[in-house]
Amino acid sequence: MITVIIPVLNEGDTIENVVRFAFQCKQVTEVIVVDDKSLDETVTQAKKAGAKVITSTKLGKGASMKDGLLCATNEMIVFLDGDIDPYPERTIESLTIPLLEDEADFVKACFTRNAGRVTELVAKPLLNILFPDLSRFSQPLSGMIAGKKYLLQQLDFSDDYGVDIGILIDMHLLKARVLEVNIGYITNNSKPWQELSRMSREVSKAIISRAMLQHKPNANLEELSLLNEIRDQMDFAIKEELKGLDKLVIFDMDNTLLQGRFIDSCAQLYGFEKELLTIRSLETDPVIITKNTAKLMKGLDISQILAVTDSIPLIKDTGEVIRELKQRGYVVGIISDSYDVVVNHVKTKIGADFSLAHELEFSKSIATGEVKMPSFFFNHPASVCKHNMCKSNAMQHILSHYKIDISNSMAVGDSDNDLCMIKKAGVGVAFCSSNELLNFIADMTIKEPSFKELLEFA
Repeated sequence: MITVIIPVLNEGDTIENVVRFAFQCKQVTEVIVVDDKSLDETVTQAKKAGAKVITSTKLGKGASMKDGLLCATNEMIVFLDGDIDPYPERTIESLTIPLLEDEADFVKACFTRNAGRVTELVAKPLLNILFPDLSRFSQPLSGMIAGKKYLLQQLDFSDDYGVDIGILIDMHLLKARVLEVNIGYITNNSKPWQELSRMSREVSKAIISRAMLQHKPNANLEELSLLNEIRDQMDFAIKEELKGLDKLVIFDMDNTLLQGRFIDSCAQLYGFEKELLTIRSLETDPVIITKNTAKLMKGLDISQILAVTDSIPLIKDTGEVIRELKQRGYVVGIISDSYDVVVNHVKTKIGADFSLAHELEFSKSIATGEVKMPSFFFNHPASVCKHNMCKSNAMQHILSHYKIDISNSMAVGDSDNDLCMIKKAGVGVAFCSSNELLNFIADMTIKEPSFKELLEFA
């Protein structure tokens, strides 16, 4: 059986057809779309077509590929690009038959179209010098590949434009049997000219760094490696404004959208309940609690974290109510003091518009135990409360972004951490809460685990 992994960023126009195409291959039992925090309808369209959708732990195609690989359940893996429509009919079969028939360990697609400018001007000349055995590949930068999971798991996936050429070189260095197959004619958009310089540097860096590790004697690697510093990845914080929407609903995640707390479930499964209780009993500063709790996550990979998230059931009518709220013109999102990898996953599952949370750091898809707390959680001169770190600050941040007055907002939560947000929102909702103060200050209390009562106020 085959898993197809599709890393995507803002491919809402094509991803539905790509997912449906993948499922046309009878041996494909799983399609995983790894979203790099798209700002368009990519996630919605991918889910509509039947894909499993996860949010990448880090910006960059390579991180998305690694995350998808960790979540894959089959041993035969195919990576496709999300911006090609249509694909030639038997693309997946062409890529996988050589693997199934034991003719190759790794297969890379080429296609009928002139090679790109970076391929001709950068990749091929460098390969001729540094890896002449690979100069036979007509399109070494192609992102359509297939391989055996155990081999792919041994690779170091670059997070930039160098990922595809890096995989090819690494497979060669592993002495894998590498084959290039022509899948036919494809049409996709060329990179804009502004991107070519960056792409050239990153492809060059991937090739040269691997050559330096191999101590190639016939090239002046010191001279070749004098590249400009790679530009930082674009910040994909929420920038797009949804026209015509002037109302907003904010949900807490733990014990609100989810019927449980992520960190408690994770502690129970991975055996750090005692350490978690110690942190909660000894610390009162939310910054220190957040940092120390993140340390307990060290060593867990993305697939383990998402599995814990998926094990906690959602409130049953969540999707139905959110769809209705959006039809009524609401922007809907999540503000949580949990981790962005978890909150983004829940956001994708329920179809929310945004999510704000602390940023759990990863290296090669493994949690490092470090966490970044975004500035929008912290007190500032215009804060509506005096706490150093508070969800109400994040609420102000998102209201400002969407240019929505606070009187047109609704906040839903269950705990002390939600008090200020619920008190300051236009409509504050205490949801299945045992907190007497929260129930007292809320404009509305919901006692049963259902969000349908929200629609009476929306």
